[in-house]
Order: sequence, then structure tokens, then C-alpha cells
Amino acid sequence: MTLIKTEIEGSVMKITLNRPDKFNSFNREMALQLQDSLDKAAGDKTIRAVYLTGEGKAFCAGQDLSEAMDANGPGIERIVREHYNPIIQKLRAIEKPVVCAVNGVAAGAGANIALACDIVIAGSSVSFIQAFSKIGLIPDSGGTFFLPRLIGFGKASALMMLGEKVSATDAERIGMIYKVIDDANLQTEALAIAKTVAELPTKGIGYTKRLLNKTMVNSMEEQLEYEADMQVHATTTYDYTEGVNAFLEKRKPVFKGE
Repeated sequence: MTLIKTEIEGSVMKITLNRPDKFNSFNREMALQLQDSLDKAAGDKTIRAVYLTGEGKAFCAGQDLSEAMDANGPGIERIVREHYNPIIQKLRAIEKPVVCAVNGVAAGAGANIALACDIVIAGSSVSFIQAFSKIGLIPDSGGTFFLPRLIGFGKASALMMLGEKVSATDAERIGMIYKVIDDANLQTEALAIAKTVAELPTKGIGYTKRLLNKTMVNSMEEQLEYEADMQVHATTTYDYTEGVNAFLEKRKPVFKGE
């Protein structure tokens, strides 16, 4: 059984974490399969959005600890450097929107993978938990980078140290995620969002993603200069011309992602 399922719906690649019997916890094979799927999505011009979700009752329970503790396994350093770090880097580097539909509990690395995506939507029964402190570890998979920027230093610090569950409703309220949707409608409505964003100007969205990545480290002056550069690039795209012409002609634009 493949540990990562992929299917194409229009111009959206749907990627599903597929170890439901283990609450979609990661082992090495699953992590490498996810990396491969993200590479394929990045390299395929017909794919204009990625949709990430989980099979079964959980989104992702984080790392499979039996592998982490296996004397013959990859070991924690390889797990972090070769499994999770590349996944986070690929999620941020792909110049296409990544919509994450969190369908069940998102714990540890599973929570932080979700938070690295561009648009995060959760079912109403979902909870997020920085579970690392419960077993003497530190938040990895970009947790210490993204969470303070999403919800503020103080609240992120408390959640990481206390390891408290955050409900989907509270996650939306504090700005951790974009939206909560009733469990029964999650997949339908979240996939509709992915399909909508896939029809928008893909290159412009990619440039926006570059800017969002840079704003994490740039000064205001550096960011203004980068905005100017990216805006010039955006004006050279087909979709910019189409968007302006459609506005002037009072019609709906037909973007190509070019």
C-alpha cells in the first residue's frame, strides 16, 4: 500500500497521507514519498495547486516513535534533517498554493507541517497539539519558526512548553489557521477552495509566496525593494495582461497560470 496517495482533479494535485492505522504518523518511507509527491507537483506545469489531507480519523500524529526508538532505524538526526526539514522546505519553495485540509488530530510534526502550508482549513472536531514537550523533545518541522509568527511569541511559547491541545475553533480565533468547516463538509469545501485558487494567476501567487517567505527575515526597506522587483516580474506574465484586459472589458478573466 502506498503511504502517500496522489490523484489529479483538474489542475489540483490531491496528496493524502495514508497510514490510517497509525494515525498517519510518519516513517521514513512515508516522508520520502511525500517529498517525491511535492517534487512532482512543483515540476508539473499543469498542476496549479496542491491539496494536502489525511486518510481516516487523523491528519497526522507526527513521527512514528517506534521508528525513532529503533536501534536499527534512521535515528532522530536523520529523521529531522532528511525527513521533515526537506518537507517543510518543499512546501514553502513550491511556487503554487498549498491548501491543507486538516481532517483530524494534528500533533507534533503533523501540526507543524500543516502550519507550513499556505491556506489551512480544519474540521470542527480537529485539535492541534505541540506534543514534543511531553516526551522531552523540542518542536521541529518549522514549529519554532512559523508558530510564533502566526500567533505571537508569548502564546506560541506557552503552547510549546505546556503541550496543550488547541481546538480548531480556537486555532482560527488566534490566527493559527484560516478557517474551520464542519467535519461533514470539510473535504468538499476545502477542495473547492483549492480548485478556486488553482484558477487564479499561478505565477503571481508564486511571487506572493516568495515575498511571504522573505518577509520572515527582511527589513522593511529590503521587503519594499523585493516587492518592487516581484511586481515588475508579475507584469510580464500572461495572466497580468489577461486580468487587466478582462477588467477593462468588464468580463471574467481566463487565467492560464502563465
